[in-house]
Amino acid sequence: MSYKPNLAEDFAFSDLHCHSYCSDGELSPRHLVERAAEKGVRILALTDHDTVDGVQEARAASHDYALKLIPGVELTALWGKRVVHIVGLGFDPDNSELQAYLHDLKRLRDQRAELIAARLVKKGCPDLLEKAQQLAGEGQIGRPHFAQAMVAARVVDSPAKAFSLYLGAGKPGDIKVDWPDMAAAISCLHQAGGYAVLAHPTKYKLTFTKIREMIAAFAESGGDGVEARYPGVDPGQTRQIEIAAQRHDLLLSAGSDFHCTGFSWSELGKYPKVPNSEMHILHKLL
Repeated sequence: MSYKPNLAEDFAFSDLHCHSYCSDGELSPRHLVERAAEKGVRILALTDHDTVDGVQEARAASHDYALKLIPGVELTALWGKRVVHIVGLGFDPDNSELQAYLHDLKRLRDQRAELIAARLVKKGCPDLLEKAQQLAGEGQIGRPHFAQAMVAARVVDSPAKAFSLYLGAGKPGDIKVDWPDMAAAISCLHQAGGYAVLAHPTKYKLTFTKIREMIAAFAESGGDGVEARYPGVDPGQTRQIEIAAQRHDLLLSAGSDFHCTGFSWSELGKYPKVPNSEMHILHKLL
């Protein structure tokens, strides 16, 4: 089977933000595509954190389900001293500059993992580095893997408690990393022929005055779009994001930010839909 465009439906049945086990998701890229197709998704972007390792497998699977697969990634970057996430869409995943950039991000993640493990040991936890690495497999190691390792070691009884006590903002495992700045991430995506989208702007615990400043800075740095619709954003917030996007000539994107099957509120394809307008980034991607 092959994907047959039907733009009247595709804008409503797309998901441009989700994760596989190549970063911190639950499913393999193939099973992610399979589940997306089951949920009625016709266009899917796999956007694992700081890696494109799952794109090839997802692309191969997409042919079996008549689904359009868009290469994607979610890059970790800095706006000033604040960590932000930038979704890259529609680029060449084999681009040499992008591959070098992702290699540097992996090195930073590995260094952070060692520091997290050391901090947790100082707080009376066992050394969880090896277990976290095993849980990450070939994917990018992150705090969710340490949370799973803490549950397995019976340090805590749930990943949520691991974050609230040890890994969340301001806790011992919250290690600051000198990530590349926003402009560098955007430039890298452009060099690979892709588009840069500011991910879930209301999830950074900012006032809307600061969110507007962040969106303006993203546009000034060369960004292309902003996520306006995703789980947890309310209609009033969406409207404010869309107004800011229009003010700065940014495109609109949307997605579920799916990670695992247990979270019904962030199921594949489940988010407030973006109307088929000229501002939708799918007009560029398709």
